[in-house]
Amino acid sequence: MGPRIVVVGSLNMDLVIKTPRIPAVGETVLGEEFHTYPGGKGANQAVASARLGAEVFMVGRVGKDTFGRELLQSVASKGVDTRFVLEDPVHATGVAFIAVDGSGNNAIVVAPGANMHVSPADVDQAEEVMKDARALILQLEIPIETVLYTAQIAKNHGVPVILDPAPAAPLPARMYELVDVLVPNEHEAEVLTGIPIHGPEEARDAARILQERGVPVVIVKLGPSGALLMGPSGVHHVPGVPVQAVDTTAAGDAFAGGFAVALAEGKDLLEATRFANYVGALSVTRMGAQPSMPAREEVEQFIAERS
Repeated sequence: MGPRIVVVGSLNMDLVIKTPRIPAVGETVLGEEFHTYPGGKGANQAVASARLGAEVFMVGRVGKDTFGRELLQSVASKGVDTRFVLEDPVHATGVAFIAVDGSGNNAIVVAPGANMHVSPADVDQAEEVMKDARALILQLEIPIETVLYTAQIAKNHGVPVILDPAPAAPLPARMYELVDVLVPNEHEAEVLTGIPIHGPEEARDAARILQERGVPVVIVKLGPSGALLMGPSGVHHVPGVPVQAVDTTAAGDAFAGGFAVALAEGKDLLEATRFANYVGALSVTRMGAQPSMPAREEVEQFIAERS
């Protein structure tokens, strides 16, 4: 069994339509294929970590409905322990409506449902497994109060806290002090700092601001351009891995899972970022969120082919 990782966050059912282009406001576009895929940033990151060999516990909520049952079965089938995912008797399972264009770009609308009722009490039930974890992964698709509470518990036990600040929103000052590694994409980094990001130079400026707020390590995901790492050893730009993108949905989640696993296994920050970069790149060559998460052997072969 690999290192233990706990993910506290969202579980959604993704309703995906392939479309020639993303509709403009007021426009109707005739789509192509329609699929439902298990998703939610938390569940995606849990599956990504489990597929890479970690022992993963998921904490969250689904509704007592068909989507909820399907999500629990799907996540568990990928090796994630779901004993701390509660079935909410009142609120529906979260759903995401996703349009994916011919270049693999997407536009997403989320109805969070039960995710917005994940509470500190839910997290308390998982504290016993959390205190022995090698990493905790958080996102912002559950209440910010619960995110803060969870980060504090992890901090109390010396567990590294990785925060994917998505969907983009300003963070309380206390959050920066509790997070060990912040992994925003370009848009999220811009929302947090006010700096429009078009490449590594602006990413460096944004990362510096975020570090000044108290985060030791900042990794700005730059899509096809790779990632910029700013940590105790300085600044590193990890170039992108050229691939033919099919669907970029959950590429950031694949990156977060890959980084957490590598870090939990003892790799240094730069090695972990490079590994995460490969995991994210491989994920965009496939449709869907959780179905796109690669197995460890696939990632190792992918890296070997490009070394």
